[in-house]
Amino acid sequence: MADLGPRLVRLPRLSSLVLLCLLTSLAWPADLRVPANVEAGKGFSIPTEGSGEATFYLLGPDHVAKRTVNLGGSVQIESREVRAAGRYQAILCRSSCNSTTFEVKASQPARLSFFLHPSRVPVSMPDSVDATAFVFDQYQNLVLSPNSVDFRVTPATGAAFSKQSPAKNGVAWMRMSGLRIKATSNGSVVTVETDPVRDCSGNALPDGTVVSFTNIDQAGKSTVDTPIKKGVARGQFRVHGTAHINVACGVVLGNELALKGSL
Repeated sequence: MADLGPRLVRLPRLSSLVLLCLLTSLAWPADLRVPANVEAGKGFSIPTEGSGEATFYLLGPDHVAKRTVNLGGSVQIESREVRAAGRYQAILCRSSCNSTTFEVKASQPARLSFFLHPSRVPVSMPDSVDATAFVFDQYQNLVLSPNSVDFRVTPATGAAFSKQSPAKNGVAWMRMSGLRIKATSNGSVVTVETDPVRDCSGNALPDGTVVSFTNIDQAGKSTVDTPIKKGVARGQFRVHGTAHINVACGVVLGNELALKGSL
């Protein structure tokens, strides 16, 4: 009795190409008809004509399937056989062979891979914090169809903000800038102030968002957490000797100031 069950035959890519060339070198008048749109992970059927048994091959990006089928019925393509997006070739052989090619496209978005580089950056390098997302379906195929990705930034303190970016060819990204601070001194007392603090969309962060100023001098390290008021944040330190002051808000680091105060 003929084995009608589906089998997946793992072959090296070169062996698959050799098999494809041998089987498609023959001609068969009847055409194989496949659906115009095939989605990854969705099974379908290919109708056949005639009678008797034939051998069916399915060559995909990551495997080759082979089985015996009865002509005059339909060849059932299982969902597990078309999980990988890409070009496939269906081949039906009896006394001669006929073949057709078709594309399997990624299914609906299901997963994201996210990269942030670098995690912090000085303000002297504007627009240099890149957040990038890659859109995949449930089978790890890159989703090339247009989509949108919502980037949401949630600082350790303060209000979160978001930005929607279009995904092109499976990739969406946004860019963020740093903060800038300036200082005025009165002897050993230094007052630092930010420029207006904005999110990645250029919108002012809401009042109450916490900004952290850090001072490192001869007395050690000290930090002042202060909320934004009317778009800016201010902090005050008593500086001992040479001091280095910087500012941070969420993932964004500001420029560093080097100052000298009284001992």
